[in-house]
Amino acid sequence: MEIADPGGRGSLALQGWQCEASDASPIDFATAGEARATCRIAYFTNVYPKISHSFIRTEIAALERRGFAVHRFTIRRSGERFEDAEDRGEDDRTTALLESRRALAGAVLASLITRPRAALATLRLSLRMAGWKQGLRAFAYFAEAALLVRLLEREDVRHIHVHFGTNPSAVARLVARLAPVSYSFTVHGPDEFDDPRGLDLAGKIAEARFVAAVSSFGRGQLMRWASPDDWHRIRVVRCAVAPQFVRAAARPCAVVQAPRLLCVARLSAQKGLPLLIEAMATVAAQRAVTLDLIGDGEDRAAIERQIARAGLQENVRLLGWQTGEAIREALGEVRALILPSFAEGLPVVLMEAMACERPVIATAIAGVPELVDGEVGWLVPSGSADALAEAMMSALDAPPEELAAMGRKGRARVLERHDPDRNAAQLAALLSS
Repeated sequence: MEIADPGGRGSLALQGWQCEASDASPIDFATAGEARATCRIAYFTNVYPKISHSFIRTEIAALERRGFAVHRFTIRRSGERFEDAEDRGEDDRTTALLESRRALAGAVLASLITRPRAALATLRLSLRMAGWKQGLRAFAYFAEAALLVRLLEREDVRHIHVHFGTNPSAVARLVARLAPVSYSFTVHGPDEFDDPRGLDLAGKIAEARFVAAVSSFGRGQLMRWASPDDWHRIRVVRCAVAPQFVRAAARPCAVVQAPRLLCVARLSAQKGLPLLIEAMATVAAQRAVTLDLIGDGEDRAAIERQIARAGLQENVRLLGWQTGEAIREALGEVRALILPSFAEGLPVVLMEAMACERPVIATAIAGVPELVDGEVGWLVPSGSADALAEAMMSALDAPPEELAAMGRKGRARVLERHDPDRNAAQLAALLSS
């Protein structure tokens, strides 16, 4: 969506805004698809759409099925080439703030003219959040907030929900200072927990209507940095899997006889992929094995070199990004999915694999142990190539009935905790409170 240069109309009378569910009775999470809400909200993040952020698209779609009108805004576009038609559609529906310098400049000028006191106070807050030595960044945040206010007023949107506790939640906080618009945000980790002091999480939490953590681990980390007076604002709202994974009729594990494993991950330092290649070298030296790696990223060249040095060109295939449907099909052709991450929030790809009745091998970090245990796969210490290799060999050696039992338990767990409509009902209840 292109940004028009909307005329300045001043701030709307939005105080006391509340989004009310049309049902008088409390929302029943088990019948999430039946409860309807009437509400105009905005979703805002730093980069959207993005292949690795499909969970945001899933969440928006689930809220729209409940009757919410959701306007999408992002600071910038990802520039990625989208294989999935749903991502291309989201790109068309999303407004990127940085695409029009003229609109940004006009919004800043209008803000200073129509609400000078609020604008100057907001600019001071931006300088404090970014740091006085980061004046350019602070002004960029302020300009983005000023433009977002104008766009929200044009659409009569009175609440913003943000994904990530980094720069987009900083901009949303400024929006709430400029105009009577409230905000909430979802924190995933690990980025928010790497430098929480620099993000002023405590200030953002204190001024938000609510904060959603995707795991109990994440909630605990936020409580660590927030005032105890604000702990009640922090709720656990788990991410959901896309509907095609919920509906998936997974192939019986008994048909997967080939020694094939799968990893779906961004090729970045957080994902621990060099450790996976090291473990693959150990496994491949003892038995036939194939690993398909779906994903791309800044570390691809380094991973290709490591594969070549280990002589694993015949064992490891780098497939790049694939559509959700292609990932679902790939899961049906392997014995287990592996995610050897060093840092995570609560990985959606683990949920997707479990929804398709595939056992998972994952590292015991962050919120992962809340999802994965010995009943649904293998949980290994982070940073141990030996433990990872041992789990991979266990997955290759396990009898089909053991893999099938793990798969059934994993799917049941995901359907209970990560169904998109059920989780949207929980989020809708917070938005409607």
